[in-house]
Amino acid sequence: MHIVHILGKTSRQAGGLHETVSGLAQALQAKTPDAPEVSAIGVWDDHFAADRHAWKCPINVLPRSPWTPRKLLHAPGMLPFLLAEEASVVFCHGLWSHHNRVVHQWARRTGRPYIIVPHGMLDRVDLQKSRLQKWAARKWYMDALFRGAAAFRAISQSEADSIRAFGVRAPICLIPNGMGLPPAGRAEPPPWRQALPANARVLFYIGRINPKKGLPALIEAWAQVGNGDPAADAWHLVIAGWDQDGHEAQLQAQVERLALGRTVHFVGPLFHAAKDAAFRNAEAFVLPSKSEGLPTVVLEAWAYELPVLMTPQCNLPEGFAAGAAVRMETQADAIAAGLRQLFHMSEAERREMAVKGRNLVATRFAWSTVAAQTLAVCEWLLGLKPKPACVLND
Repeated sequence: MHIVHILGKTSRQAGGLHETVSGLAQALQAKTPDAPEVSAIGVWDDHFAADRHAWKCPINVLPRSPWTPRKLLHAPGMLPFLLAEEASVVFCHGLWSHHNRVVHQWARRTGRPYIIVPHGMLDRVDLQKSRLQKWAARKWYMDALFRGAAAFRAISQSEADSIRAFGVRAPICLIPNGMGLPPAGRAEPPPWRQALPANARVLFYIGRINPKKGLPALIEAWAQVGNGDPAADAWHLVIAGWDQDGHEAQLQAQVERLALGRTVHFVGPLFHAAKDAAFRNAEAFVLPSKSEGLPTVVLEAWAYELPVLMTPQCNLPEGFAAGAAVRMETQADAIAAGLRQLFHMSEAERREMAVKGRNLVATRFAWSTVAAQTLAVCEWLLGLKPKPACVLND
C-alpha cells in the first residue's frame, strides 16, 4: 500500500497542519512488517528548507506559479508528480487551494480513493472568511471534490458535525491529531525569560495572533485578575506567535491602555529549540480560542506536563473529563474566573492536572494509536479489512 499526503504549505507557514501531517506520515511508516509506503507532495515556500527535517518521509515540494493568487497556491507540476506516485490512497489535507483540484483530477484518472481532512476549514467561523473565493472554488471544483471523496477524516466530534452541516454525505472517520512526548529534562531559559523577575511564573500562549484566538478577552481578564488578587502577583503572561493582519499591534495598544506592560510580554514567533525552551520554562498554558479544529498546541502543552486553561471551542472535551484542563468560556469575565482558579491551586493540584494531561497524550493522542486508526480506514477503503470502529455510524 502506498499512502500519499498532499497539502498546500509544507512548512511553519501552515501552522499546526504542518506538524500534524508530517507527524502522521512518520507514524504511518513505523518500522513494522505491514507498514505502508508513505510520501508527501506540497508547495515550496521560503521556510521549507529550515523545516524540512520534520518530514521523515519522501516529499516533493513544487514551485508556486508566480501569477497565482497567494491563497490559491497554484503549482502547475503537482498533478504529474501525484500521478507518478502511483498512490493507493491519497489524503487531501486542507481546503480551498489548488491541491484540492489536483486530487479531484487524479481520482478521475485513476479511480482510486481519497480522504479529505479539512483541519477545521469547514468550521462556521472559517467559512465566513474569504466567502467570494470559497464560492468560486466550490463552483469550479470543490463541490465535485466533496462528492467524490471516499471518506472524510474529522479530528473532533465538532468537526464531524460541521462536515455534516456542510452537506457532505460521505463516511466520516473520527481520528484526532496525534502528539509525541518530548524527552525528559529542562532547557536553558529562553532569552525573553531574563526580562522577567526571577520568581515569575509563566502562563504561556503560542499560536497565530489572530482575532479568532480570543486574546483581547484574555488581556482584559488579565487586568481584572491582577487588580488586587495577591495570588496573581507572581504570574506573567507570555504571548508567542506570528502576527496576522496587524492584530498584535492592537493587542499591544490594549496592554498599554490597561497598564499591563509589566506582566504581559510579546516574544514573537518561536520554532524548534526556541519553542521547546518556552514550553519547558512555563508553569501553565492558555488557549482562549473562539474556534478550533483540534489545537495541536494544547496537546503539546500536555506533552510538556503543563496544566491547561482552554475554552470548549478547542474541541478537546477529553481534557475536561480527565481533569487535565480548566474550562473557561470565551468572555473576559469567564476567562478571569479560570485564571483565578489556576492561580489559587496548590502546587500539588497543578502538578496532578499536568500529569493527567501527559497521560492523555500518551494514550488517546499517541501517534501509534492515530496511525493504527488511519491505516485501518485505508485498508477498509481498499477492501482489505472490515469497517473500523472509528468510522461514524450516522
